[in-house]
Amino acid sequence: MSNPLPLTAAPPASPPGVAWSDPLREAAFRRWLDRIAPIHALQPASLRPASADASFRRYLRIDSDHHGSRVIMDAPPDRENCEPFVQVAGLMTQAGLNVPRVLDWDQAGGFMLLQDLGHQTMMEAIEPSLPDANRGLYLRAVDALVAWQTASQPGILAPYDEALLARELALFPDWYLGQYRGMKVDGALRETLASTFALIIQHNLASPCVYVHRDFMPRNLMLPSDPAEQRLGVLDFQDAVYGPISYDIASLMRDAFLSWEEEFVLDITVRYWQRAQKAGLPVASDFGEFYRAVEWMGLQRHLKVAGIFARLTLRDGKPRYLADTPRFIAYIRATASRYRELTPLLRLIDDAEGTQQAPAYVIGRG
Repeated sequence: MSNPLPLTAAPPASPPGVAWSDPLREAAFRRWLDRIAPIHALQPASLRPASADASFRRYLRIDSDHHGSRVIMDAPPDRENCEPFVQVAGLMTQAGLNVPRVLDWDQAGGFMLLQDLGHQTMMEAIEPSLPDANRGLYLRAVDALVAWQTASQPGILAPYDEALLARELALFPDWYLGQYRGMKVDGALRETLASTFALIIQHNLASPCVYVHRDFMPRNLMLPSDPAEQRLGVLDFQDAVYGPISYDIASLMRDAFLSWEEEFVLDITVRYWQRAQKAGLPVASDFGEFYRAVEWMGLQRHLKVAGIFARLTLRDGKPRYLADTPRFIAYIRATASRYRELTPLLRLIDDAEGTQQAPAYVIGRG
């Protein structure tokens, strides 16, 4: 590990197309890259942006003389902890999933060289207007999910417990209702949220536990560049936990950036349920019971993500995420309208959004 660059030293020139807000971090990166470039036959002049996410991580792509391209993770250590990424990558590899191999890791600097799984996400390959044309892609995603869940063991990953579920749900009143909608979250409104959240948590904790990716969706699944590789690549798994088996299939089929008609959602969810049963996973023997669990789990996720998207806009200056918030409100309304005990939540959402409640068929306590 190199010593930090003295404050008086001039930082090296930035590679083309890659901007750095911190000259010292840029200098540390260049030192690391200079060290590993000969080892991995990298071409520093080819460095360019690959992608960024909602965290403080970003990804760069760099060419290699012998291996096509590689991906570099830039994760400032004061903002991001890369240890969970390395741990979960190991667990997923053992489970037979296609995840990027860690080729070099500067733990102190927060730089990581990764295998490049491809250039096209599942999201980019989807044809939104032709649901049936995407069935094969979704079933490949289901295969990856079942393999991941089948490898589950308790005591390895942090539990997706009541405290974590509650902290995530709190993002909705704190950031979406309070900060974004400007509502005063107290009195009867606070009581409604408290009782509804307790009900949601109760339903979610009733599900058996497995490994949970926690953001298993088409943007985080990659079409492999190797034609001989049939497994989708899996990314963005560092927040994995041990929790409800209903979570990842809810995440896959009620996507943050893409909505399907319920017929297609049911089709893929049934196929997942059948494959999960065949693999010996602890899904309910009755599909209707399992689907209700998926809906209640999805509700927790949608409330959480609406809060996160509001926070990304108001605190972190990333307004593009808020454009997809209406999708989550629609998900929330759809589920709340189906269960009688969620009627107070539906009324609260309608008040917040200035919409009127449409008549709906509701299911009794489920």
